[in-house]
Amino acid sequence: MINKLTRLWDKFLTWPWWPAVKEAIEDKKNKKGVALVAAKAFVLIETAVGRNTEVVAALRQLEGVKSVDTVTGPYDIIATIEGETFNHIGDLLTAKIHPIAGISSTVSCLVV
Repeated sequence: MINKLTRLWDKFLTWPWWPAVKEAIEDKKNKKGVALVAAKAFVLIETAVGRNTEVVAALRQLEGVKSVDTVTGPYDIIATIEGETFNHIGDLLTAKIHPIAGISSTVSCLVV
C-alpha cells in the first residue's frame, strides 16, 4: 500500500501544473496577489452581561483574528480567525481566546 501511495504521489508531483501550485503555496499568494489561507474559522461567542466592549477590544489585539463583529441573536460576537493549519486555529482558540475575561462560551465553525 505504501509503495502504491508513493507512486501516486510521485506521479502527482510530475503533473505540469504542480510547479505553479507549489510556488503559490510557498509564496502564500495566488497569481492575483491574494494571500492563501490554509485554515479559517468563525467563532460564535457568548459574553457575560456588560462585557462585550472589553471582549471585542481584547479579540482585536490578537494575531490571527481577522474580524470581530458584535451581533444580535443567541451570540453576542462573531469573530473570524485564520491560521496556517487547523492546529494553529485550535491553539489560538484554547490559548488566546478562551482565557479572555468576559467570554462565557464559544462555538467554533471551521471553514471547509
